[in-house]
Amino acid sequence: MAVTVKREASRLKRHQRIRKNVMGTKEKPRLSVHRSLNNLFIQLIDDVEGKTLCAVSTLDKRFKEKSKTGGNIKSSEVLGEILAKEAKDKGIKKVVFDRGGYLYHGRIKALADAARKAGLEF
Repeated sequence: MAVTVKREASRLKRHQRIRKNVMGTKEKPRLSVHRSLNNLFIQLIDDVEGKTLCAVSTLDKRFKEKSKTGGNIKSSEVLGEILAKEAKDKGIKKVVFDRGGYLYHGRIKALADAARKAGLEF
């Protein structure tokens, strides 16, 4: 248990270092990622106004129609495509990627690659 607490504390420190330099605007919002063991949550945030422009998670109905589980690489690819489509509908083409202190590996990398493939630029 102590290892888990230390790992999460380290992730939060990394996240704070990243957030010092990453800022989202209405034209180029921040793509924020939160990962849990079984699910993935992503949102586009305008930090200037403090508003979430759009959000998608593996718990949404749109996602459940395409995939059953939320904690694997395939599901993060599907989630990236859904977010890119929703962002395009709102007129958002460019984003700033905020990996949330997680390593750019596995589900996070698959999500980013799928969003890029679907048309988001970052």
